[in-house]
Amino acid sequence: MSTCATASRDLTEPLAGTAATARTWLLLEQPGPWGAKALTSSHLDPELGRALEKAAKGTGVRIALIRRPGRHADCHATARHQVYVGHTVPGRTWLRGAELDDPRQLLDLDFAALGAGDHGGFGDPHTGDPLALVCTNGKRDRCCALLGRPLAAALASSGAEGAWEITHLGGHRFSPTLLVLPYGYAYGRMETPAVKEILDAARAGRVLTEGCRGNSAWERPGQAAELAVRESTGEDVANALRVVATERAAGAGGAGVAAGVGGTDRKVPLWEVTVAHADGRRWRVTVAQEASLPPRPESCGAALGSPARMDVLDVQTVPEGAEGPTYEIPATDASK
Repeated sequence: MSTCATASRDLTEPLAGTAATARTWLLLEQPGPWGAKALTSSHLDPELGRALEKAAKGTGVRIALIRRPGRHADCHATARHQVYVGHTVPGRTWLRGAELDDPRQLLDLDFAALGAGDHGGFGDPHTGDPLALVCTNGKRDRCCALLGRPLAAALASSGAEGAWEITHLGGHRFSPTLLVLPYGYAYGRMETPAVKEILDAARAGRVLTEGCRGNSAWERPGQAAELAVRESTGEDVANALRVVATERAAGAGGAGVAAGVGGTDRKVPLWEVTVAHADGRRWRVTVAQEASLPPRPESCGAALGSPARMDVLDVQTVPEGAEGPTYEIPATDASK
């Protein structure tokens, strides 16, 4: 059976720079079946789902439903809802949890503040295992169910207390996909042994780059740039690096000239990304947005397309003392 995940894997489509973008994740436990648009097509009140979507729009907060791995009976039994809120900007990462009797209480949250890294005292700090969130929503794409649900079940069976199923992480063709909190790094084409290594690293405050799609705190060029710096320097401390500037290259529409196949030049969108280390070092990373060829389906049943990919063209060390933004962490109690 041909699937979007099979096609992407066979074409060795790059993973770096493909993570969903969210500075803050709001995760709401909702057992039972999920529809393609889970916030409004599950056992969650659809009016509440629409209100949450509206409240989060433009704030940097991404909302998703979660449930424990296993069978999901079609029942409407009421229960308390586990909620997690996590901020993923390095240097200010936090993860907090609470159990709510009524998820409508979430509408009382200040979503703009959450997106900026201020939790406002919501819940309590999460002190357990890192969260391993596996996309399993087959209503969005069959690969998420066929590949994601067995992975989530295997993690739960292995004793991973932080294993959850999640409604949507983007990039169906990279299934099974994974998001790890509190640090916000996403992964693709995962297998159980690899996830266990990733979770072991996260417990120690480290990041593994193998299979990594990027940190959700950054836009796609920044995700690719940060991973390139990690690869070139061997830096694996989760909070060590921040994307401090992302600038479109000079030229019409931000396009620049990059070398093509056979020595030809072509104009493609280019970014100059500055990545800073907590110790003061900085790197200038050139990232080009290319079209993935040959065409492939971005999801099962979709027409063939050429999804954008982020190619790192160059990583240069910024001279010490040069002007420009640096790694800075605003000191606020609300970021703890």
